[in-house]
Amino acid sequence: MSARAYPCLVADIGGSNARFGWVAARGAEVMHIAVMPVSEHAGPVAAVQAYLHGLRPLLAQAGLESVPRRAAFAVATAVVGDRVELTNGHWSFSRTEVQASLGLESLLVLNDFEALALSLPKLQSSQMRQWCATTGVPGSGRSANATTFAVIGPGTGLGVAGVVFANGEWVALPGEGGHMTLAPADAFESELLAHMRRSFEHVSAERFLSGIGLPLLHGSVAAVRGVPGFQALSAELIVERGLGGQDAICSETLDVFCALLGGFAGNVALTLGARGGVYIGGGIVPRLGERFFASRFRERFEAKGRFRDYLTQIPTALIIDTLAALSGAALALEQQHE
Repeated sequence: MSARAYPCLVADIGGSNARFGWVAARGAEVMHIAVMPVSEHAGPVAAVQAYLHGLRPLLAQAGLESVPRRAAFAVATAVVGDRVELTNGHWSFSRTEVQASLGLESLLVLNDFEALALSLPKLQSSQMRQWCATTGVPGSGRSANATTFAVIGPGTGLGVAGVVFANGEWVALPGEGGHMTLAPADAFESELLAHMRRSFEHVSAERFLSGIGLPLLHGSVAAVRGVPGFQALSAELIVERGLGGQDAICSETLDVFCALLGGFAGNVALTLGARGGVYIGGGIVPRLGERFFASRFRERFEAKGRFRDYLTQIPTALIIDTLAALSGAALALEQQHE
């Protein structure tokens, strides 16, 4: 792409928040980042217009162009055809209509975890926390074994994606891995899933490992443990009470969540051959703090029988930068072919 293709607008649109950023030139850092609640705007056009309204005085003061030529939207849903509907949000829009309304030369729409995956190869140590020194740092080296990465993100839903280096560029592997069937690893987890199957025909990983799933996991733990007078709680309260130590069921729910996430992450690593590393993104795990790093996540990640040694060599890390997907969207625009 030539310099005439810039400046560009990038966005990471989730079920709760939409994050916007500005890319002034090819390879430039994403700047002027703003976070806007999805619920406060009718759709992406209104949100972009609000973002640009606040940005234009800053760019004008610096003598810079304030009209984006292209844009990339990373959205929390599968991207098929012209119509985009957020899986866990109220925005629904036509790509061609948004492009026309904003006067863009092109609008690239990609899955949000496709964008997050594209950010992985360039993540800095300040943007992540590795599991421990003995497992290494994801992305260290650029050997043949370090050119495929995976990312898993328990947020409002559960996102999964990969990225591989091929033909001189990074290629994202988007998908809907969060809807894979969740597998139990012991009798207690089997009971949890059996309880959930009374309400849902299919118990996917997202049913438990997400913001919408954490209350379901909490309810299942309480039911299997036979807790009388069970009170349904939000994901936020489950995390708060579980970390506070005053609620045994909430505390156990967090422990089971981390263990199930570890087993699921190991499955994703095996499926993609993600020997470069597996990253955990999303908004839930960072809230767990030290509880996550003291959990059975890594133990369950490696617990794959004959392939334990294979997984032991794969690093894992927590993404602590909530804006990482914007740089992935910027890379997608940079690699977009004429």
